[in-house]
Parts: sequence; structure tokens; C-alpha cells
Amino acid sequence: MADQGLFITVEGGEGVGKSTNLAYIRNHLLKQGREVLMTREPGGTPISEEIRALLLDTSHDEMHADTELLLMFAARAQHLQQLILPALAAGQWVVCDRFTDATYAYQGSGRGIDNDRIAALEHWVQRQLRPDLTLLLDAPVDVGMARAAQRGQTTDRFESEQRAFFDNVRNGYLARAKQYPEQFRIIDAARPLAEVESQLVQVLDEFLSPH
Repeated sequence: MADQGLFITVEGGEGVGKSTNLAYIRNHLLKQGREVLMTREPGGTPISEEIRALLLDTSHDEMHADTELLLMFAARAQHLQQLILPALAAGQWVVCDRFTDATYAYQGSGRGIDNDRIAALEHWVQRQLRPDLTLLLDAPVDVGMARAAQRGQTTDRFESEQRAFFDNVRNGYLARAKQYPEQFRIIDAARPLAEVESQLVQVLDEFLSPH
């Protein structure tokens, strides 16, 4: 029977460089001989990806915050049962682009949904599962928005939000990191890429050493 795998999540607001740094994290873990599964939320399975498309579609600007929250956890339930839990049981290391801490940041702090309601769904869908390590890529909102604008990509329903929403999301993430210091490591994503990678290596190597 394989040893239980470890669950790493990567969090952060818009424009903090998650895509670039996720690839770097994957390569670093592979070099250390880990079997790595990369995935994302919302998404990761065919059903969850269809729910993601609904959530990001800018034509759904009438979507109620409760609907958004429930869709997030519907996608997460399928993702966990079909992909994440089997991979962890098989001994793989799962690296996920956003997870439930994003729900507390976006739907909780961003949309104003009470954390107790999110926690009830978290317990129902996840039971005791929590990330072993969360890397929070943090940068001032101005920096992230400027970077996102430079990409020139079409904005989705979340990226179309106003500045105050992103301030609230960042504050929500930092509050989670302060509440759960044993899980979170804050990475200064405003620094040049080489410095961000250096921070990631330091955190990952400290995490890898007892595992």
C-alpha cells in the first residue's frame, strides 16, 4: 500500500503569477523524486470544468453570491471524489491552483458571505481534509492588476470586479494566513521572478525535509 500523498495548494489574487510559479513548483518537486499531480479549482474534472465555465462566464452577471458559493463546492465535491482523494491515496503529491481558502477569500471576504456558512459546506464536502501546505502568492492589488492588464487576456466574471473587491480578497487571504500559520507560507510575489522562485525553493525544501 502506497504512503498517503501530500496536498499543496497555491493561492493568490489576480496577477500574482500563479501559472508561472505553479510550473516552477511542479518541476522542483519532480527533481526531488516526487510523483506530482497538478490540478486547479474550480475545475480539474470534466464536470468541475463545466461548472468553472458557468462561474467565469461574464454573461452571468446576475449570479447570486449563494449560487456562486454552492457551485464552487459542487465543483469541489466532484474534484475531490474523482481526482484529489484517489491521487493522495495512491501516494501522489497533489498541487492545486486554489482550493477552499480561495472560497473564504473570494466568496467570504469578497462577496460578504459569512465564514460560518462556508465552514459548514467545507466540513460537508471535505470532512477532515485540509492542505498540508498553502503557498500564498501575495502582492499589492495595484501590482497584480497592472500585471493582469499587461497579459491582455479577456477578463472573466471575477477579473471584471471593482478595485474594492480585490482589496477585500487580498485582506481575506492575509487573514487566513494569520489564522493558520502552520499551513500557510506567504510568498512576496511583488518581487522579481528569480526572487519569488528563491522564496519558493526555501519553503518547499523546508517542507520536503521531514517528508
